[in-house]
Amino acid sequence: MEITFTYPTFAKHPEKKGYRLTTEMFVPLPIEHVFDFFADANQLEHITPPWLGFQILTPAPIELQQGALLDYKLKLHGLPIKWRTEICHWEPPTSFIDQQLRGPYKRWYHKHVFEPTDGGTKVYDDVHYIVPLGGLVNRLFVQRELKKIFSYRQEQLQKIFADRVANYDT
Repeated sequence: MEITFTYPTFAKHPEKKGYRLTTEMFVPLPIEHVFDFFADANQLEHITPPWLGFQILTPAPIELQQGALLDYKLKLHGLPIKWRTEICHWEPPTSFIDQQLRGPYKRWYHKHVFEPTDGGTKVYDDVHYIVPLGGLVNRLFVQRELKKIFSYRQEQLQKIFADRVANYDT
């Protein structure tokens, strides 16, 4: 079985103000293996585009769990941005949610869902976000940037998991 993924899609959030970004991926590995990868905060640097200059500021080791705080910095179009995220929901191995406490968005709420399926695991990203200055800024800048970032992320995940699948002993 091969790894499959969808590029990010965007829509107005149906129940809330703001926007919704979604992706989906299938990985032919057990849910525990897939969840463990995402539960390792150090993996963020491997799946974040290099042009963002992403760097985790929280001292290692980082144990993701309910209430964990992560501080990091990045650069967007040369502008330095500091970001603080809280893990506000933690339910291994099926889901976790990170939400922005400080950063560039009015709201950033990223739900990660892992679902065991026949032959592997489905991975879903569901992001609810609100941008400062609203719809025009989203259409002209934010949505385009997020599409590039999440597309890169999906492509990197496909490469990483392809290697893990090749080396996995059932």
